[in-house]
Amino acid sequence: MKDNKIQMQILIALGLGLKRNWHIFFGIIAGIVVGIFLHAHQYPAILAFLTFIGQVFIRLIQMVVIPLVVSAIIIGITSIGDNKQLGKFGSKMVLYYGIITVAAVTIGTVLALVFKPGLGAAPYIAANTASEVQASVATAMSQQQGHLLHMFLDFIPNNPLNALASGNMIGIIVFVLILAIALAKVGDINRPIVSFFESIFAATMKITDWIMFLAAPGVFALTASAVSSFGMDIFASISKYLLVLALGFAIQLFIVYPLFLRCFSKVSVWMLYSAVTEAMMVAFGTASSSATLPLTIACCEKRGISHKISSFVLPLGATLNMDGTALLQVVAVIFLAQAYGVPLTPFLLIQIALLAIVASSTSAGISGAGLITIALILNGMGLSPEQLVAGFAFLFTIERVTDMMRTLVNVTSDAVVVAAIADNENEINYDLFNNPEAYEEIA
Repeated sequence: MKDNKIQMQILIALGLGLKRNWHIFFGIIAGIVVGIFLHAHQYPAILAFLTFIGQVFIRLIQMVVIPLVVSAIIIGITSIGDNKQLGKFGSKMVLYYGIITVAAVTIGTVLALVFKPGLGAAPYIAANTASEVQASVATAMSQQQGHLLHMFLDFIPNNPLNALASGNMIGIIVFVLILAIALAKVGDINRPIVSFFESIFAATMKITDWIMFLAAPGVFALTASAVSSFGMDIFASISKYLLVLALGFAIQLFIVYPLFLRCFSKVSVWMLYSAVTEAMMVAFGTASSSATLPLTIACCEKRGISHKISSFVLPLGATLNMDGTALLQVVAVIFLAQAYGVPLTPFLLIQIALLAIVASSTSAGISGAGLITIALILNGMGLSPEQLVAGFAFLFTIERVTDMMRTLVNVTSDAVVVAAIADNENEINYDLFNNPEAYEEIA
């Protein structure tokens, strides 16, 4: 009976995904059909137009990165405030989220290096484009490695406005982190500025919603241009990328989280998964941790975890804790590097991993955010998404599927951390938590 219930929830989640994102799936299918036709019958003018549409979509994504990152950091940190909870729960929450995210990035890096998913896409990248990308990365890395201390000094912008104007994401984030912590410390006097950034965040989220609604023609154009240029072999070449991500997410769900809970609490991971199954499935279906947040809170509170813990930890987790996104981003960037023939030196790998942790924590909990903030990592490598249009065409072809998987991991991670902290603080009703038959139905 229990297995049947879980199977039904999985089917419901798949149905939600199809219903909510039908235009994306239609864009992918239509792009494949049109791409096959154009591959057999060459129409350069149509292909150029499709390439233009794809570049417009990527430009729109780049456009929202800075306001999204700035406002998300300020809101996330100031929402903690300078109160007793910040010291009691905040430090433990940051530690736990940090451990899980570092594990995710390490897993993604190792799997991408072992299985080399980007090599399958390498034959489809123009030689001159690959050479330009290699030269850009080599220049950026030589400048940073030759002056390692100077590189860290450059993390601190001498003029934040210049950092904003030039798109220096690391400098922007350092300044915004310092500003956000200061705003959290000064108390209620920060309300005008925080309200301003709350408005910016809400508006940027709305713009992102519009962009993701326009994802259908964007994904259609990217898919059609990729298939028309490379044929159906593109899907065979990208299948290893999808398998690497699926394997990484599975390791996170079934090895990392159980080990984490065993080390830091006495919570049974299987009872926790049973308690938050609905939230996990809706996360998979909607590909949005923010949209799933009310259900995640309801699952935790109605099944034994106190409101005091869940109401504090889960909203911040939905904003700042994105270990599934971090895993996806590090695999995606290494995929692009392998596709363009960029040498993956230890120094570059460490930089990618660190920037993936930062980029994932600044991703909004909405569909498509993982690939939006990947621009931050590329910026640190001396690149921009515009230089990697062909590579992004591969990523966006299966973006919807990977987005659903990484959101499932993100939401589960939030539940794991809130359960561990609640256990540490004796804020779990184990009589209820360990008795699924007594669970209240989640509306």
